Amino acid sequence: MSTPAPQQAVPSGGADAEETPPVSVSEPLASILVVDDEKLVGWSLCQRLARDGYRVEVAETGELARAKFRSGFDLVLLDYQLPDADGLELLRELRVSHPDTIVILLTANATVRRAVEAMSEGAFYFETKPFDVDAVALLVGRALETTRLRREVRMLTAGSSAAAPPMIGESPVMRQVKRLIQQFAMSPTSTVLITGETGVGKDVAARTLHALSSRAAGPFMNITCSALPDSLLESELFGHERGAFTDARQSRRGLLEQADGGTVFLDEIGDMALGLQAKLLRFLEEKAFRRVGGHIDIRPNVRVIAATNRNLQESVRRGEFREDLYYRLAVLSVTVPPVRERDGDVELLSKFLIDHYNSEFHKDVRGISPRALNALNAHAWPGNVRELKNVIERAVLLSRGTMLDVEDIGSLNREQESRGRAVHGIRLPAAGLDLQDLEIELVVQALERTGGNQTRAAALLGLNRDQIRYRMAKFGLKPLRLTKDQTNPAD
Repeated sequence: MSTPAPQQAVPSGGADAEETPPVSVSEPLASILVVDDEKLVGWSLCQRLARDGYRVEVAETGELARAKFRSGFDLVLLDYQLPDADGLELLRELRVSHPDTIVILLTANATVRRAVEAMSEGAFYFETKPFDVDAVALLVGRALETTRLRREVRMLTAGSSAAAPPMIGESPVMRQVKRLIQQFAMSPTSTVLITGETGVGKDVAARTLHALSSRAAGPFMNITCSALPDSLLESELFGHERGAFTDARQSRRGLLEQADGGTVFLDEIGDMALGLQAKLLRFLEEKAFRRVGGHIDIRPNVRVIAATNRNLQESVRRGEFREDLYYRLAVLSVTVPPVRERDGDVELLSKFLIDHYNSEFHKDVRGISPRALNALNAHAWPGNVRELKNVIERAVLLSRGTMLDVEDIGSLNREQESRGRAVHGIRLPAAGLDLQDLEIELVVQALERTGGNQTRAAALLGLNRDQIRYRMAKFGLKPLRLTKDQTNPAD
C-alpha cells in the first residue's frame, strides 16, 4: 500500500482548494482529517469522502496531524499506529483540545482490548483494516448526523434556559429604542454599540437584539471587560494554545470560537486595554484572529455587540480608546435612556418586577398603591432599573399585604427626604453668587472627601465618572492638586 497518491485528487482545506459540491445548501461543508501513513489509504478515503461533498485533508505523520488539529475539524479518521506517534495518545490530545471533534480509529491489528480502550477514550467507532471505503463513508455520515442532532439539542436547551428578558417600557424614548433594536437585529452589519448609564439594561437590549436576529438559535456569550486582568481577558476572548503561557497546559477555545454562529456581548468595552483593542479591531476588520500563542487564523461567524456607560468620544480624545475601533463599533449604535427620562415606565417596570418576585418568593402582591407609585415616580433613580429592581425585590419580600404601600418602600422615601433637606439647606446670598464657582467648589470638596477617587466623588454629586472628568478638564482641576496621594490613572 505504498503507491503514491495523485496529489491533485486530494482536496485541501486552504483558500485555494478546489471546490466540491456541498452536501446541502443550508449546511456548511463538514471538514475531515485523515491521519494515516499509508498513502493509498489516505488517497482512497479522500476521493470517496470528497465525492460526498466533504472538505478533506490528509496527514501522514503524528507531527503533521498535531499541527493540523489546531485548525479544527468536524471529524478525524485516525490510524491507531503511526511511525512517529501512538494513535491512542493523539486521540487523548484531541479530546482535550477539541472535545467536539468526532474520532474514528482505524487499525490493522484489532483486538477487543484495543477497541474497548479506544471507546473509553472517546472514540466514536473502531474500524478494522482492510475496510470498504463505501462502508467508512456511511459510518462518517452517521457519525456527523448523530453529532449534529446532539448539538441542536444542546443549543435548543441553552436557548430555552437563557431566553432574553423582555424590554419593559412604552415611553416614546423606549419605543424608539425598541424600533432601532429590531432594525439592527435584521441588519447584516456584524457590530452594534449600546450606550447608556449604569443599570439602564444594556445587557437586556443586547440579549433582545440577539433573540430577534437570525442568530437566535446560536450561542450568546457575554463577558465584562473590566472584570478580568488584560492578559486573562485576551485568553478568554481569543483562546490560547498549549504552552502559550505558564499555566496553559492545554489548548483552549475562546468565546469568539465558542460563539460561532451566534453573538458575543462585550460589556464595559470602554475599560478594555489599548493593546487588546488593537487585536479586537483586527478581528472586526478581517473576520479572523489567532489564539494566544497560535499561528493559524481562525474565522468564526459571530456578531459582536459592545456596551459601555462611558462617553467613548471623550475617551478617544483622551487617548484612552482607539478612534478606529470606536468608529468600527459604532456603525450601528443605540442609547438606552435612564429611568428619569422614561415617562410612565416606572409603573410598568414595577408591575413586571412584582410579578417576577411573587413567583420567586411565593408571594401574592397584586399591585401598588397610588401613594407608593407617586413616591416611585418622584425618585430620581440614579441607579436606574437596577436600583428599582432592588427596591421592588425588598418591598415584595417584606410586604405583609396584597398591595405595596409607601411603608414597604420607606427607605426610599427617607433617602429622598434626606436629599431634599440637603438641597433645601443651601441659601442664596443676598449679593448673589457665581454658579460656576459653586460648581468648582463642590467638585473640589467631593474629590477631597474621597481622596481623589473620581468614581466615588462623581457618585457624591449624582454624576458618573466621565461627567466629573469633563468638569475637571473644563475647570482646569488637576488630581494631584486635590489630594496628597496620586489618583489612580485607571480610576
